[in-house]
Amino acid sequence: MGNGTGGSYRLDEIDRRIIYALMSDARNTSAPAIAEEVSVSGATIRNRIAQLEEHGIIDGYHATVDFEHADGSLMNLFLCHASFGEVEGVARRIGTIPGVINVRELMGGHMNLHVLAVGTDTADLRRIGRELEQLDVAIEDEFLMQTEHDFPYTPYGPADGRRREPLADYISLTGGAEVVEISVHEDAPIAGRTLESAAEDDVLADETLVVAIERDDAVITPHGDSEIRPHDVVTVFSPDGTNEPALTAFRGPDGTAHSPTRPN
Repeated sequence: MGNGTGGSYRLDEIDRRIIYALMSDARNTSAPAIAEEVSVSGATIRNRIAQLEEHGIIDGYHATVDFEHADGSLMNLFLCHASFGEVEGVARRIGTIPGVINVRELMGGHMNLHVLAVGTDTADLRRIGRELEQLDVAIEDEFLMQTEHDFPYTPYGPADGRRREPLADYISLTGGAEVVEISVHEDAPIAGRTLESAAEDDVLADETLVVAIERDDAVITPHGDSEIRPHDVVTVFSPDGTNEPALTAFRGPDGTAHSPTRPN
């Protein structure tokens, strides 16, 4: 497992959705794609990924290789036992054996080491087995691997498998003020209106200031005649905090937007 300082970092809903997307397919998942799914900016996603890596929550990106298709090699899972107290050291030494690609330490049970190895043929796998025994590891059982399936952690994904209401990314400021970045719902009261008309008709809450509009990878400096369009990502400043009335203009008509956990 990672050796970072993950305990000092509290995941919020955006972080969880990032992890879910990367677990689903890190190779073909870009920051803009995740941003579109969770309705924040690509810059926000890139910053969050950097924080997750810095705190050791994401500790690497690994290629999944089908060795049988690559060159006809065999994958073998050795279920092994090592003396309690020596498991960690033995696991590190096992990693030096040519052909070993993964070692998993288990906290309990007799078979407390699972060793995944690749051999060119059965003779090569027997060679790996002998080297394991030379490290005072008892091989309790072994199996040729046929197929391995990886899945993302479901609690970090959408609750019902469908896209949720746009999420908001909050920054708390001194004095109770907040800045929030939120995507404009396609049926939001402010969609299709200028900021000036929205303020005149009380669609936009008093004291709520739109400070930036992100649209099609461009950042627009807002003015009174700036039109807010569906799926714009707007940055809103509220001196009294971004409570529900401050965000109503940007949400759907039923007001059932997700309430994100705010990062510390």
